[in-house]
Amino acid sequence: MKTRILIVDDELSMREFLSILLEREDYETRTAGSANEALGLLENDLFDLVISDVQMPGLSGIELLSRIKLSSPETAVLMITAFSAADQAVEAMKLGAYDYLSKPFKNEEVKILIRNALEKRELKRENIILKQEATQRDGFCGLIGSSLRMKELYDLISKVAPSVSSVLILGESGTGKELVARAIHTCSQRKTKPFVAVNCGAIPESLIESELFGHKKGAFTGAVADRPGLFEQAEGGTLFLDEIGELPVLLQTKLLRVLQEREFRRVGDTAVRKADVRVLAASNRNLDQQVGDGTFREDLYYRINVVQISMPSLRERIDDIPLLVDHFCRKLNPSRSTTITPDALKMLMNYSFPGNIRELENIIERSLILDNSRITPASLPKQLTERLQPCRDADFLIPDGGIELEPLLEEIEKKYLLKALEKTGGAKKKAADLLGMSFRSFRYRLAKFGLDNDDE
Repeated sequence: MKTRILIVDDELSMREFLSILLEREDYETRTAGSANEALGLLENDLFDLVISDVQMPGLSGIELLSRIKLSSPETAVLMITAFSAADQAVEAMKLGAYDYLSKPFKNEEVKILIRNALEKRELKRENIILKQEATQRDGFCGLIGSSLRMKELYDLISKVAPSVSSVLILGESGTGKELVARAIHTCSQRKTKPFVAVNCGAIPESLIESELFGHKKGAFTGAVADRPGLFEQAEGGTLFLDEIGELPVLLQTKLLRVLQEREFRRVGDTAVRKADVRVLAASNRNLDQQVGDGTFREDLYYRINVVQISMPSLRERIDDIPLLVDHFCRKLNPSRSTTITPDALKMLMNYSFPGNIRELENIIERSLILDNSRITPASLPKQLTERLQPCRDADFLIPDGGIELEPLLEEIEKKYLLKALEKTGGAKKKAADLLGMSFRSFRYRLAKFGLDNDDE
């Protein structure tokens, strides 16, 4: 497609001159005799560049420039000024004009300025695209990671976010369950409304009903005024109930009613209030087991578990550790560049991280306190290096009854085969390379364990 240029000038002769000059350079041009006419064209069409006179009857070129930068900031603008109007030129540049032409001007000067303005516009557009691609590649709505598990997670979030269904997010502590809830909210139609998060395990049992539903003045000792609860605060938006497995059974019953009837009462009040709130819940507990034990209501479990999202632990996505380290370095030390030595990064990637991403952030913060420009093995905590020793004698203790070595070795081999396939997204050749074996040998081992189910 040809580059499209809009020429705005109240003088017909100037419009015709510029139009002929630019069309000879293979640009597509449109003309407008006033700023208002130009705005009408801009509403219905896209232009790569606008060339406008500053002084025109009615709406001035400066006002037109301001409107363009609000409605179409990606459009480049060149202003035409009188030779003596230096102050207008400066004002135009401050408002976002690429440059200006002073009358009278030479044809070659016009051509060069247009070419430069369009090149700068294209460079800005490419930078925006690259940033978007980098964001999509390395993360999603505040979540960091480009591993297969994280890409699957991003895809699932994109699918469930537009709905109004409840979502249950399960995973170990420190895996980023609240970040997933926030990502769902951000990608939903409720994104302009409140996102309210509460940790159900951090509120005393005697206060949690009031916290969720609010209370009326005088409902209990200390209730000196009417107070809205979290459901009212999240009206129209999203309420995130973290560690929902900690809720007392009585509160589970009341929460179930709210989810079913979409209405509630404040503590001590008879008035029924509507609840236009999407509820997202999370837990690091085994809720299936709690249902079996009778400590979590089965009907509530099915109500909140319309869609389930399982968070991967950090040890299941070690490929994301370099991205996460970089993210935390920039977050915790924004004023200067921080590097990590290859040995230190290797140690982090060989660590099991029982505390997951939260533990990694704490480790990075500790290292930056010791040296805010460089992370080395010496700046990593002692317990991390101690846990990196996989060949301790205790790992090879043989019980009095003995062991069957062959089945044990086969199980280990099988786990490595499956892990390699998971890491490469099922690509057997790459998985074989990861394990340092030939493709033929890899296929043989898959067949040996009955894992070779296709003809790849």
